[in-house]
Amino acid sequence: MERRNGAEIDPQITDVLLARKTLEGRIRHTPTERSAPLSQACGGEVYLKLENQQLCGSFKVRGALNRMERLTPEERRRGVVTASSGNHAQGVALAAVELGVAATVCVPGVCPETKKQAILTRGGSRVTLKVVGHYYDDAESEAARLAREEGLTYLSSFEDPWVIAGAGTLGLELFFDQPDLDLLLVPAGGGGLINGVAIAAKALRPEVEIWGVQSTASMPWVASWPGGTVVDVTYEDSLADGLMGYIPQSLVDLAKKRVSGFLAVEEKDIARAMAFLHREHHQVVEGSGAVGVAALLAGKIDVTGRRVGVVISGGNVDEAVLLSVLGTALDG
Repeated sequence: MERRNGAEIDPQITDVLLARKTLEGRIRHTPTERSAPLSQACGGEVYLKLENQQLCGSFKVRGALNRMERLTPEERRRGVVTASSGNHAQGVALAAVELGVAATVCVPGVCPETKKQAILTRGGSRVTLKVVGHYYDDAESEAARLAREEGLTYLSSFEDPWVIAGAGTLGLELFFDQPDLDLLLVPAGGGGLINGVAIAAKALRPEVEIWGVQSTASMPWVASWPGGTVVDVTYEDSLADGLMGYIPQSLVDLAKKRVSGFLAVEEKDIARAMAFLHREHHQVVEGSGAVGVAALLAGKIDVTGRRVGVVISGGNVDEAVLLSVLGTALDG
C-alpha cells in the first residue's frame, strides 16, 4: 500500500479559520449539550458535541467539503477517488454533486449498509461505489491504485491538511459554546479529527488536555503513542468501524505537538455507551461516535471536578446493529 508519509503535514489555526469561512452556511453548527447523567456519574461537568446531527450524520462532511473546494479546474475535470469507512465518502458525494465532479468511492466490506446507501443517494450519477476487501486498508489500497493508474486525484479521509482543517471547525464551535473546557475526549481513527480539534482547542485554550479514544479491536494510536513511531497492530471487527485502519506517521508527529494521550475501550463499553446515549439523550450514535462516552462510563480517565467536552462524531449505524445493541446493552 502506498503511504503518504514523506511530507510534513502541519495545518495551523489560520487554516481552520479559513475552513470555517469556506463552510459557512453550508454545514450545521451542531449543538453542545450538557449531559446531566454523565456529569453525575463522573463527578465532572460533561458536555456532548453532537456531530451525529451534522449533515450526512457525521463530522466528516466538514473535511470533505473543505478539501473538494481546493481542487484545481484540471483535477475537477479528471475526477477524484477516495477510500472511506463510509462517512467521509458521504461528504465527498455531497460535494461531487455540488461541484459537478465525478467521484469513485472505495469502501471496505465492514462498511455498514446504511452508509453505502447514503453514499449512493447523495452522490447519484456522480459517484461510483466500489466495495473492496474487508477492512479499511483494503479499500485504501484500491483507491491508491485507481489514482495511480487512471489519473484520478486521491482524497485522503484524514492525511490531508484541508481535511484536518475542516475537522478543526468542530473544535472552534465547541469552544465558542463552552470556552472553559479542561479536557476533551475525541474519537481517534486515522487522525484527522483529533488533530483538527487539537489545533483549534489549543489555540483557544492552551491548557486544555486532549485525549483520543479507540476500540481495543483497532488501537494503533494506543500502541504507537509511547514510542512515537507507528507500529502494526491486529484488527478485529468492531462496533467502531469508522475508527479502524492504519495511522500515518505524519499525523502521529502532528499529534505529538498537542495531544495528551490515547485510551482504549472494550467493545462491550462501546455498546453500553451507544445504549446510554439512546436512553438518556435520545440520540442515535454509531460505535465510533460513542467511544468518548464509553471511556467515561468505564472509568478510563478521572474527570472529577473538571469540565469535559466529548465529541460524538457520528450517528450512521445500521438499524439492525442498533437494535441488537439496545437489546443487549441497555441494562449494562
